[in-house]
Amino acid sequence: MSIFQELPDQLSEVDVILAGGGTAACVIAGRLSEADPKLSILVIEQGPNNFGIPTIIHPALCLSSILPTSNVTLFYQGKAEKQLNGRELVVPSGGVLGGGSSINLMMYSRAQRSDFDAWNVPGWGANDMIPYLRKLETYMGPGPKELHGDDGPIVVSEGPYRANRITLDFIQAANRVGFPEIKDLSALDYNNGVQPALHYIGTDGLRQDTAYKYVHSKIKSGNHPGLNVLVDTQVNRVIFDGKKAVGIEFRPNPKVRADGGLRTVRARKMVVVSCGALGTPSVLERSGVGNPNLLKKLGIEVISALPDVGEHYQDHHLLTYPYYSDAIEPETLDALLSGRLDVAEAIKSKNPILGWNAQDVTGKLRPTAPEISRLGPEFQKYWDEEYENNTNKPLMLTSLVNGFAGDPTLVPSGQYLTSTIFTGYPCSRGSIHISSPSLSAPPDLHTGIFVDPNDVDILKHVWAYKKQREIFRRMTSYRGEVEILHPKFAPGSNAAVGRLEDDGEGKDRGMEDLEDIVYTAQDDEVIKQWVRENVGTTWHSMGTCRMGKDAGEAVVDRELNVFGVEGLKVADLSVPPLNVAANTLNTAIAIGEKAADIIKRELGL
Repeated sequence: MSIFQELPDQLSEVDVILAGGGTAACVIAGRLSEADPKLSILVIEQGPNNFGIPTIIHPALCLSSILPTSNVTLFYQGKAEKQLNGRELVVPSGGVLGGGSSINLMMYSRAQRSDFDAWNVPGWGANDMIPYLRKLETYMGPGPKELHGDDGPIVVSEGPYRANRITLDFIQAANRVGFPEIKDLSALDYNNGVQPALHYIGTDGLRQDTAYKYVHSKIKSGNHPGLNVLVDTQVNRVIFDGKKAVGIEFRPNPKVRADGGLRTVRARKMVVVSCGALGTPSVLERSGVGNPNLLKKLGIEVISALPDVGEHYQDHHLLTYPYYSDAIEPETLDALLSGRLDVAEAIKSKNPILGWNAQDVTGKLRPTAPEISRLGPEFQKYWDEEYENNTNKPLMLTSLVNGFAGDPTLVPSGQYLTSTIFTGYPCSRGSIHISSPSLSAPPDLHTGIFVDPNDVDILKHVWAYKKQREIFRRMTSYRGEVEILHPKFAPGSNAAVGRLEDDGEGKDRGMEDLEDIVYTAQDDEVIKQWVRENVGTTWHSMGTCRMGKDAGEAVVDRELNVFGVEGLKVADLSVPPLNVAANTLNTAIAIGEKAADIIKRELGL
């Protein structure tokens, strides 16, 4: 058996250890095994095997991973942060074989061309990455074929289900506001428009994740005897012989077996840490790789002094805004989310709605010159420096979610639509570090959301709130704002929110001539306060072990080698130096593909 919960004695030493079994790790393991089926590979994943879990394989059930009771998600508890009104944000991350690819919302979204180029790392520019973006996918959407793959492991499609009326309604409304429909927003060179969304969902309605597509398929074939996966097992640290990484120290996950002590497994050729932007820094620091001041304070021997480990944490800053609608039951997921549609019965009857993630439209948006000016001189300065001469960069990303994206008990039974808005390139940075040498001690996480001194990140959301609201006001299916999850404007304000009387004449509300809401300075302050009190994570953690030229500014080099040691690489979303204007799964898979090629070349495969 190739997937197990306890390490067999015959695997006390392998060729390559992948510490972490998330998105990128599964890609690397699968590709290495393709190159040499007998290469001895061990993937160590702290969470369970994802195979056959209904809430993973059926897209419509993906929101169950947000629940605190989920055993496939890790929840990193942040510290109280003053700029967030003292809130302690919780950041979810993949805690199952396949990582984020097994629990995310499956929105297909790619970085912009300028995003890869801005990393300024030789070999990682857009032209270098396009072959890997193509290699990972079998693309079934519109756009230039030279930029999309047709025989990769991951199917990208619309899926078998879509609410076509609502999709068209949103696209027409966005066009009225000034955002046209764009044929292929993932073609690297387009933005400032919207598109019917594509997903990591097969035409059979099942999730496309890296565990199924790169690992399970090979294990099932029986033709890859060297590929092994150890689940429900936590990585403590990398073991070094001098400066050379020679193995991993691990233990059973206490959630599964509380009496397990620390054990080791050795690597003959290489160790690759792939525990994600939130997990990889802790493994490195417990191993003696990190800021020497922190390590010495905690009594950890310094193997390589790298102050950037755990620094430069980035996320996309997310706000969601729900709306009342005239949608009928099959046009939203509300019946399933609220329990009116029984999950077990839906699975038994193979209800096609299970193959839907309810995200039917995606968009990348930029403000107009007058809108930029109204945001003030600090924002204008920022715009002129970062965006004015780079039209490839969107300011915000949005999607239409067909349903109430929150606790369904908060609202009356009905049908809802939700706007999601998140920042493309946040100015703010956070950090994550170990608080103790013990694997059991929670890390110190500071998300850093909104710490930029000029409040530019907040001003982005002031603009985004107004703009997304104007789109929804121009939808024929719009019936007003769900008051409890919108800013609390003063009584009598032109910006006041609320439910519209449903007179059945939504399509005749004169949308072509509808004037934008005029917000006062007081209204803007209300939005700012609301944003501070309600901003959250987009699950897009990144940048905590960034690539760069040397140890003075980075953790890994262009070949993903950790500076100051031998035989150790990092390959996950911790390595990008800067953020990307996209949902991050595509970038994570592409990193895995490129990492696999780097490793194959070094191993002579």
